[in-house]
Amino acid sequence: MRNFYADISQAVANGKKLLAILIDPDKFNEAEAAVYLQKIPKETTHIFVGGSTVAKLKTEKTVRSIKKETDLPVVLFPGDYSQITETADALLFLTLLSGRNPEYLIEQQVKSVDKLKNSKLEIIPTAYILIDGGKECAVQRVSGTKPISQCQVETIVNTALAGEFSGKKLIYLEAGSGADFPVSEEIISEVKKAVSIPLIVGGGIRSLEQQEKAYRAGADMIVMGTQFENKDV
Repeated sequence: MRNFYADISQAVANGKKLLAILIDPDKFNEAEAAVYLQKIPKETTHIFVGGSTVAKLKTEKTVRSIKKETDLPVVLFPGDYSQITETADALLFLTLLSGRNPEYLIEQQVKSVDKLKNSKLEIIPTAYILIDGGKECAVQRVSGTKPISQCQVETIVNTALAGEFSGKKLIYLEAGSGADFPVSEEIISEVKKAVSIPLIVGGGIRSLEQQEKAYRAGADMIVMGTQFENKDV
């Protein structure tokens, strides 16, 4: 069976930059999956599926429609345990380390166990760190937590290291869907220098220039999504 985390780690070791396109099931038309996937960049290496709030069964329907049209790995990026579906390839097992709401530090994880303990999904423990992107995002509203200011670089670095020290396999810096501005190059660079596990960066990255700046600063994987949601598909 393919090991998607091993693939990511090998890509990082080889200096290959990765690109994930994030699909929010509530904003996705399953009937247009083929058209949508034709419009994403050819450099895309992964499809992430998830949203802060998603209607019942919508995630499973979305994943099924995507997998009919592409061989790219489909990875769940769930807003809560109800979005877990066996039809995907892997799951980012998220812990919202930037917040102090126990619901997203441990409660959602416990609620997911019955779905996961006999699952064939590859489970990838992920430290999820919400960074201020200039506007309130859905993650803030749903989780009831505040993002870390981009001025607090040391706090962000220490939070990322706490994630690595606690056994997480990925660090995910997130400015939030539709952010006014992405995670800064300084933050990406400082976190990358501090941690030894792959670094994912998302939120507010809309242009090739922003993408390249994040890669140069040290991001191993970029996540993009909002600009594709706004296309006529």
